[in-house]
Amino acid sequence: MNELLQTSSYFGLALTLLLYWIAYKISQKTKISFLNPILVASAAIIVILLLCDIEYETYETGANLLSILLTPATICYAVPLYRQIHVLKKNVAAIIISVLCGSFSSIALVLGFSLFFNFDGQIYRSLLPKSVTTAIGIGLSDEMGGLTAITIAAIMITGLFGGAAAVGLCRLFRLTDPVAKGLAIGTCSHAVGTSKAIEIGEVEGAMSGLAIVIAGLMTVVWSSIASGWM
Repeated sequence: MNELLQTSSYFGLALTLLLYWIAYKISQKTKISFLNPILVASAAIIVILLLCDIEYETYETGANLLSILLTPATICYAVPLYRQIHVLKKNVAAIIISVLCGSFSSIALVLGFSLFFNFDGQIYRSLLPKSVTTAIGIGLSDEMGGLTAITIAAIMITGLFGGAAAVGLCRLFRLTDPVAKGLAIGTCSHAVGTSKAIEIGEVEGAMSGLAIVIAGLMTVVWSSIASGWM
């Protein structure tokens, strides 16, 4: 059975879709924020691969087919933004300033943690793009001389935590304005957080999708400047 799974080109694809469906059903039934479908499915996949002694490369052969859908899925974020274009026009200054501050805070926190834990320069540069989408983060990390594997892990952890904790953090800080919620989630936790923001509301989803783009551009600028600080 194990050999059959390892030789199947679609094992990773089938496993990912099945576990995500199960995790989604669990999330819908329990309504617990930290039981985020992506987080639960990712953890389950790791456990199965370890228990069955299946190499990640074998799993990736099939699961990588899902990456084809990333581009059209990202483009779909423009739909709620188009529907809420009037909200965008009313809050242009607030949007730019808030995302500017949020992206800078991310860079500052990485610098602070790197100094506190005495990380070397390569690890520091690998962590700088943690709050942007994978496509931007990988290219930026390579250009700065970071480690791609660490960058991908940091981006995944940031997105998963943001998606799971978004609702709770908004309640904790008494954040009720839908524009502020969406911008905060999108700036901090990119696409994974945006999927959660869309569940919260259409305005939140639209602002979160917009924040991904602006934060990505600003992070490129901030990271280029901050990469030489360590």
